[in-house]
Amino acid sequence: MARKEIAVFNSQLMRVAVVCFVSASPALAQAPSANPVSDAIRESWAEAKRNIDESAALIADADYGFKPVDSVRSFGALLAHVAGANYVFCASARGEKPPHAEDEFEKAAKTKTEIVKAVRESIAYCDAAYKRLTDRNAGELVDGAFGAGKAPRAAALIGNAGHNQEHYGNLVTYFRIKGIVPPSSRPRK
Repeated sequence: MARKEIAVFNSQLMRVAVVCFVSASPALAQAPSANPVSDAIRESWAEAKRNIDESAALIADADYGFKPVDSVRSFGALLAHVAGANYVFCASARGEKPPHAEDEFEKAAKTKTEIVKAVRESIAYCDAAYKRLTDRNAGELVDGAFGAGKAPRAAALIGNAGHNQEHYGNLVTYFRIKGIVPPSSRPRK
C-alpha cells in the first residue's frame, strides 16, 4: 500500500472504530461485558465474514468469472483477494508472519471450489485472532498490516472487518447486476 492509501485506510479505520463503538452501545446497556470494545470488534467481524462467506456460496460457478466492466476484478477474484488480505491483516493481529501472500489466491485459485476453500480457511484463521482479542490486549502494538509500521492489535482487526465489508459492497453491485438479492438483503434464518 502506498503512503496515501495507508492514510486513507487509517481514516477509514477510525470511522469503523467509531461505528463499532456506537453500534455496540445498545447491546452494552443490556448485558455488561468485561470486554465491550473487543466484543464490538468481534460483532463487526461476524457480520463481515457472514456477508463474504454467504456471497461465496450463493453465486453459481459460472458467475465467478463475471465482472461488470473489464477494468475491475471478477467476482471470484474479489473473493480470492479478500482471502489473501484476511491472512495479512489477521497475521498482524496474531503477531505472526502471514502464512499466505495477499495476492496468492487471486493468482492461483480459479474455480469456485478453490476460492470458497480459500475464503473459509482465511476466515477460520482470522476467527482465532478475533477470539483472542480482549480490551486489555487490543492496544498492544504489533507490526501493522501491509507494512504500516507499529499499530494497535485492534487496528488490524478493525481494518480487516472494514476491508471485508468494503469488498462485500463491490459484490453487492455484482449481485444486483445479475438480478440476485445479496446475502445482507435476504431474511436471516
